[in-house]
Amino acid sequence: MKKFIRNFSIVLLFVSLFYVAHIIYFTQNGILVGTYVVENNNHELQVVKLSKSTYGKYMGLKEGDRIIEISGKTPTEENIRGQYLAKAEHMKIIRGNRKIDLHNTEFISLNSSYSFFIYIIPCILFALSMLCIFYIYKVNRVKDTYSAYILIIFLLCTSIAYLSAGGVTRGYEINRYINLFTFLNVPVLYFHFLYQYFKELKLKFSAGYVVSTLYILPVINIIIEIFQKHFAFQLVTNINLVTFFLEMMVVYTAIIFYGLVYRKKDHFYLLKVLLISNTIAFFPFTVFYIIPEVLFGQYIYSAIVTAPFLIIIPLALVYQFVVNKIYDIDFLLGRIRYYGFLSIIPTIGVVWLNILFDSKGNNFNIIQITVFVFLIFLAVFYIKEVLDYKFRLKRFSEKYNYQDSIYKYTQLLKSVSALNQVFMNLKKTILDVLPVSKAYIFEISSDGDILYFDKQNSEPNWQPYKKEFDKVTSEIGKIIEVNQGFLMKIGERGANSYILLCLSSINTPRLTRDEISWLKTLSFYTSVSMENILQIEELMNHLQDLKQQGSNPVWLKKLMFTIEEKQRSDLARDLHDSVLQDLISLKRQCELFLADFKREEPCQLEVQDKLHQMNEQMSDVILMTRETCHELRPQLLYDLGLVKAVSKLAAQQQERAPFHIRLNTGRFTAALDLDTQLNLYRIIQEFLSNAMKHSQANEVLIMLISIQNKVILHYEDDGVGCNQEEGGGQSMSMGLSGIKERVRALDGRMKIDTSEGNGFKADIEMEL
Repeated sequence: MKKFIRNFSIVLLFVSLFYVAHIIYFTQNGILVGTYVVENNNHELQVVKLSKSTYGKYMGLKEGDRIIEISGKTPTEENIRGQYLAKAEHMKIIRGNRKIDLHNTEFISLNSSYSFFIYIIPCILFALSMLCIFYIYKVNRVKDTYSAYILIIFLLCTSIAYLSAGGVTRGYEINRYINLFTFLNVPVLYFHFLYQYFKELKLKFSAGYVVSTLYILPVINIIIEIFQKHFAFQLVTNINLVTFFLEMMVVYTAIIFYGLVYRKKDHFYLLKVLLISNTIAFFPFTVFYIIPEVLFGQYIYSAIVTAPFLIIIPLALVYQFVVNKIYDIDFLLGRIRYYGFLSIIPTIGVVWLNILFDSKGNNFNIIQITVFVFLIFLAVFYIKEVLDYKFRLKRFSEKYNYQDSIYKYTQLLKSVSALNQVFMNLKKTILDVLPVSKAYIFEISSDGDILYFDKQNSEPNWQPYKKEFDKVTSEIGKIIEVNQGFLMKIGERGANSYILLCLSSINTPRLTRDEISWLKTLSFYTSVSMENILQIEELMNHLQDLKQQGSNPVWLKKLMFTIEEKQRSDLARDLHDSVLQDLISLKRQCELFLADFKREEPCQLEVQDKLHQMNEQMSDVILMTRETCHELRPQLLYDLGLVKAVSKLAAQQQERAPFHIRLNTGRFTAALDLDTQLNLYRIIQEFLSNAMKHSQANEVLIMLISIQNKVILHYEDDGVGCNQEEGGGQSMSMGLSGIKERVRALDGRMKIDTSEGNGFKADIEMEL
């Protein structure tokens, strides 16, 4: 089915191109299709036949009329194209014994206003559709979705329906059926596209039988159109309009229903955009043409005026299909509602004046005038907002350019590092814009004490405003005006508030709404900057206190140990890649040398013994280098985790240790980050190293357990122990010191229980 739709869309594309080229040719040459003329012996053009829908009838021609002049000249060969009349803008005809001037040619003249709606806009729509189809093909080249081809057919159908609606080619009988069929299929294809599009998103949008039923309706209307001679002309027209209206109601109902179904999903916004775009597109055509025409037999605006709004549908669909981001429809609707409300009063005023003066030359009715004026005001208000935003830096003089002054103030705040610098920039900004000459900063404590902040300058007389100081501290940005200025809260520090007092030498005017809004914005920016600077000062004071105490914070210890582990890792890698590889190579050469001696057997025993000795020494060096690399960077820890690494460490130490090592990690199941695992590994390594050097123990027990949200490491030996106050010697003291630092880095706790002759116990506990 997809292949058929793809091929059908391609065929329809080429057919539509041929059809549009055909229409453009006839329109550009002014050929009135269906108005058949012949040249008689008097070099006059005689109308021999008029088809049912030809524009010759709209011009007032009848069969038998003789055209004696066209645009003030005798008819020539260029006024006949094939069998049709051409380039007939103004004509003089003879009907019977009367001469008649025909000037009602606005429908076909390219210079008329009607040509804009029946020719220019349809051509623009077709060109836009071709551009959209190109982008759809480009985007769909990889996905190859079914819905893309339906969208292409929908675009072609919409543009052909509009292009075939009017113009000189209406004389073709087949043109009427093309127009009706494509026109009625526009909502159907639109519905089909939405159905397939949501189906590809694994979401339901109506049922397949609804789509099939909708496709039957245009066929029924075509059959009625073929046999229209058996019905009244107005009845057939109303049936076609009602069918289109019903199709659109089905589309609207489906969008609203499934919009409610998916209102809590991401696709709700897509349905909302589609609903709004459909409303904007079909509202003028439905309300100003279909409903009045069906109910009253008189439209408000003709179809050629309201139909151009249908361009919104394909553009909205293609925009949704091609791009990744969409406009904020809620913002646009909010602006339209706001400006629509503002437009009501001036619209009523203009319409009332029109009724009052009853302009007789006016060809529009009251509803037309109301709609037209309302749209004009709506557009003017919206364009004004766009222009205000675009040229906002040039609307006012520099002194009262509030937006620009806020921007400059924020730029100044980027470079400040102290509280007095913030206040200095704030005072300068306000003094440059507002009609005040002095600005002061005060700090009010929680007890109500008022302190002047700038101690370097003389303190102003603030006593007359003491009551205002008490009232203004309730919230940041609060402003209280006084005779010669105002007070404003600009920030706070704990329970203390900072107040700005601005004064002038004369009574100042009341602050405007713009000035109040501007001052509040400045106060909020100032408050945020103050908070940042105060927090930085607190941090610096805290670091200074830590420096004086001589102890490093936990995060610094973690950083130091991380750097240490990185250095160990780099050193181990260098040893492995350089020294170890060289030693292995040297050992291999010695082995080959010994093998040669055994085969030839001419060598002296002393040389052979020496080589054996060198080989054993190199083996010891290689083993020691490997162990050093493993101690510096335990590769097994990185590969298999803490438990495996500790087990291997205990096994290696057991080979050299004079005591028995018992390791219990069966109840350790915690998932730890690599830094924590490294620190625990180093702690166990240091315990075993101290035991080898100092403990003189027979048994060593190491237990690593994870219980709930805790990790517990227990070490115990039955050695000589030590005096905790003395630390057991400098070497052991340094080892325990390193363990304690690592425990602190893990934000854990360590408890040591030891005394001389009673062994050594240590419990380390840390939270996960």
